[in-house]
Amino acid sequence: MSRRAAVADFLDRPAVARFIIVVILVNAVTLGLETFPAVMSRAGTLILAIDRICLAIFVVELALRLFALGPRFFRSGWNVFDFLIVGISLLPATGSFSVLRAMRILRVLRVVSAVPSLRRVVDGLGRALPGMGSVFLLILIIYYIAAVMATKLFGASFPQWFGSLTATSFTLFQIMTLEGWSGEIVRPVMEVYPYAWAFFVPFILITTFAVLNLIVGLIVSSMQEASSEAEEQRDQVFEAKVMERLTAIEQKLDARN
Repeated sequence: MSRRAAVADFLDRPAVARFIIVVILVNAVTLGLETFPAVMSRAGTLILAIDRICLAIFVVELALRLFALGPRFFRSGWNVFDFLIVGISLLPATGSFSVLRAMRILRVLRVVSAVPSLRRVVDGLGRALPGMGSVFLLILIIYYIAAVMATKLFGASFPQWFGSLTATSFTLFQIMTLEGWSGEIVRPVMEVYPYAWAFFVPFILITTFAVLNLIVGLIVSSMQEASSEAEEQRDQVFEAKVMERLTAIEQKLDARN
């Protein structure tokens, strides 16, 4: 077995993956503790030292993966993601780059690439984006029609909510999120326009329940597809490793004979 293959096999071990996850979680805790001045005044040196150790572990792990995979490293979106996250952490956080100190918390996102179940969730969201684009376009059309109608119907009596297209759009967004829509907006409007419920109730049913549930359905379906493909890829990798080892055994037997 070559050195690269040995390193790749080492990184693929479950114990190594669990160790990296633990380091990510420890780093997340230390970055959170840095936001407490009282804690930093007492144990700031220790916390910063742990943060540097965690960063060093990330750099070593990333360097080993680069060595093991070579140019193939950048063919994986997750590897590129980890490379960017660690690269941002290595930039100097002084002067014009002082904002990067706050961006160190992005290291916690590495837990997404380290945990397969979280990767499947993100893959599912990515697969759902094309279908979600069509759903969002549908929402935008319905939203625009409702905003124009509401401005025409209620703008004269309630200019603070429906006086312009922008004000109406914000009001309808509040209604769509069900944040105080009944007591703060709809009931006062119904005191002047008793049949206003005939506009607001269908709007809520269409935007809040029907369309958003459609988005949830798309995401769930995409996550199931991503999970199925991930299982197939694991099976293919396992089969490839088994065949590789069988071939090596056959070659050794042939050499002895």
